[in-house]
Amino acid sequence: MPGNRPIMTLMVTFGFIPGLAGCGDVPRGSKEKNDLASMRTVSLTITGKTTYTAWVADTATTEQLGLLYDTAADLPTDHGMIFNFPNDRLLNFWMRNTIIPLDIAYVRSDGTIVKTYTMQPLQESGYSSIEPARFALEVRSGQFAKWGIKEGDHVEFPATLLK
Repeated sequence: MPGNRPIMTLMVTFGFIPGLAGCGDVPRGSKEKNDLASMRTVSLTITGKTTYTAWVADTATTEQLGLLYDTAADLPTDHGMIFNFPNDRLLNFWMRNTIIPLDIAYVRSDGTIVKTYTMQPLQESGYSSIEPARFALEVRSGQFAKWGIKEGDHVEFPATLLK
């Protein structure tokens, strides 16, 4: 898949491609994690429901590390992480080395949430977007249920994230 580095990064990082899972991903048991304090943030509003401050994972390293080894204390209920890819495509995330449960919303370029899950800690099976999405928003587990966030809801992205 030449020219599709973001797809390969996600699929390899999150174990999507059979036979390639584990190639280039963060090794099981690694304690490496993102420095959240140094990451860029954006404000994301889910129309009529709530607003999150989201750390932006938009490099190969920040994508691979995501929220690995972050604790509930590291992730306030009004914060999350947004993974931003160049275009809509099938996405698949797993929870290797992630020690707290997370909610994930896969979001198309037009801001429509296409799939949500509550992901369990340390799960190595994938959570698929089912249909193409450009973004993945991870927040603390239980947030989507609290705010009634579901497929079909709309996320308002700042212009800086869409470029």
